Amino acid sequence: MNAISATTNIDVNPKAEKRRRTPWQRLWRDKMARAALIVLGLFYFSAIFADPLTPYSMNFSDSDVANCPPSLIHITDDNGNLCDPYVCATTRSFDHETFKQTFVEQPDKRSNIKMFCKGQPYRILGFIPGDIHLFGVDEPCRIFLLGADINGRDNFSRLFFGAQKSLTIGFLGLLITFPVGIIYGALAGFVGGKIDNVMMRFAEAIMSIPTFYLLIGLAAMLPAGMSSTERFALITVILSFVGWASLARVIRGMVLAIREEEFVYAAKAAGMSELGTVLRHVIPQTASFVIVSATLQVPYFILSESGLSFIGLGIQQPDASWGNMLEAARQNVNDLLNQPWLLAPGLAIFITILCFNTIGDVLRDVLDPKMYGSS
Repeated sequence: MNAISATTNIDVNPKAEKRRRTPWQRLWRDKMARAALIVLGLFYFSAIFADPLTPYSMNFSDSDVANCPPSLIHITDDNGNLCDPYVCATTRSFDHETFKQTFVEQPDKRSNIKMFCKGQPYRILGFIPGDIHLFGVDEPCRIFLLGADINGRDNFSRLFFGAQKSLTIGFLGLLITFPVGIIYGALAGFVGGKIDNVMMRFAEAIMSIPTFYLLIGLAAMLPAGMSSTERFALITVILSFVGWASLARVIRGMVLAIREEEFVYAAKAAGMSELGTVLRHVIPQTASFVIVSATLQVPYFILSESGLSFIGLGIQQPDASWGNMLEAARQNVNDLLNQPWLLAPGLAIFITILCFNTIGDVLRDVLDPKMYGSS
């Protein structure tokens, strides 16, 4: 009987249960981090599938509805009874005395909002063809959930296409910055001596370059005929070239402490080369810091690209990015209070940065051995 009782005694110690959780489980259990992950997941899903999720393509334009406000969606008919949602066509008029545009609905021209309807053809990720859009309306009606810009392009659709540029640049930058910074810093800290001094002086010289002004200068010298894709690639490379040095310094400081550990001496005694020791035993010990740093570095790339596009030196029209959409909103600054929907890209940038910073802060706690150690 005593043996049965002993075997059925289950350890319900909260600390023990907490230690058994994986870092991902601890991250997901945090409400703020879980909300941030879900929001970022929706943002990246929307960027990948921007074509089928939006009613119009990035290059769609209709000059007859330039600066049109958000479409009014009607859910009642002329008699006040509930009906399927529909929108009416609009006509634009211009007052030559006040220089103001007015848009008037045409009740006799209306179209129900259709779900999963055929529209402009597209290719998801550049190779998956399709022509089905989540929603849309028949011509001559237009549906603009966030209004139209000065060229008659749908701001809602362009917000999704702009996310493709603004959200992608962060991870592309990490693919260049982190391998260079981690390996450079680890080698400098592990070798030490004069080589370490020379390598760190070079890294400090890179860090002393004023990044934003360098980007402005280089972008201003670019040929006018460069495509937005070429500009996007060049901005990514420049940001990565300047950004690796600060990471290398931190990694070098961590390696200086790690190289004195017993497992490093054991690897050397076993005949492993210095490069092999660094790659197999030293660098993995910095993984916690690297993961947290990555989540905090992505916002830097996003803000840099958005800033350059905002001042007209990044992604160029007609291609969309959140930065050049804000620049277009700046041109209507005198009437911005009456067109608050133009600030949607700025809100998207704010939410994205906030989510990445929230995840980074929670990860820093989750991966801290003092908080989730053996105690």
